[in-house]
Amino acid sequence: MYSLVSAPVLGFDLSRLQGGSAAADVLLQGLMLTQSDLDAVASARADDWDRADLWRDVDAAAQERRAAVADTGTLTVIERAPLGTLDGLLHCLRYDVLDWTWGKRPAQQSMPAPQARTPRQRQSPVASKATGVLSDAAAAAYLRELLSDESRRRLSAPWTAAQRALPERRHDLGPQQEDIQRLLSRVGALSPDEMRRLNKVTDSARPGLSDWAPAVHSASWAVFLSGRVRAGAAAQLLLVQALDRSGVPVADRAGGVWNLLSGAVQAFMVRDLLDSATARRLLDPYFTAMGPLAG
Repeated sequence: MYSLVSAPVLGFDLSRLQGGSAAADVLLQGLMLTQSDLDAVASARADDWDRADLWRDVDAAAQERRAAVADTGTLTVIERAPLGTLDGLLHCLRYDVLDWTWGKRPAQQSMPAPQARTPRQRQSPVASKATGVLSDAAAAAYLRELLSDESRRRLSAPWTAAQRALPERRHDLGPQQEDIQRLLSRVGALSPDEMRRLNKVTDSARPGLSDWAPAVHSASWAVFLSGRVRAGAAAQLLLVQALDRSGVPVADRAGGVWNLLSGAVQAFMVRDLLDSATARRLLDPYFTAMGPLAG
């Protein structure tokens, strides 16, 4: 279910989870790691016995999440119910975000199906330990409300310590990164009037949802074929954090605000490649709600 190619789906889930913004941050930082960073991250990994104990808590929390999703009854549960799972998130982290740690693989000839890829080589011991550090932090964030404060702190502490040794970097968001950064800045500082207008446009655009999905799929294809998958995923994950900064209610995100904004981000990512009809379908609702991008 989760992959960098399908980052809008991943972002939709993270935008509705209590720890989604923190999980997005782990993935965002992971996208910027290089070979030279692995030693620092790996050296922070907790003792294997401690991790085994903590992952019993993780497994119990993941099972509780699955049970809650299977027994969705209240509107609040439905709004927050993720489409994917912790296993899917960890698969994305290991084999998409950190794909380069598995050695070279043949180039994909078609759009990859989520979770269809498997490593062709084993990771080095250092890469495996570093992956464990990020996996612990991602699990702690993804299951935030279901883990005890102590378990969550112990799972996150190694990654928090490792980050202090890493250089600061900025994400490359592709040829249209200035437009994307403007969108993210505006979403991260929405006023109450802008939130109301965004919801109003979302409500009016909902009857056309049947043509929104093909438009997003076309944009996702363009992202994939242009080699902008990692940049596109970073933009979607940054959108998760922007929504949190503005305090957009989860009900609004689930009700269509995420789709509207995520589609606009995806369209901006490949605006130079999209046909005019697809670009209009994804960008017009955003411009209607927010007005033109400021220069």
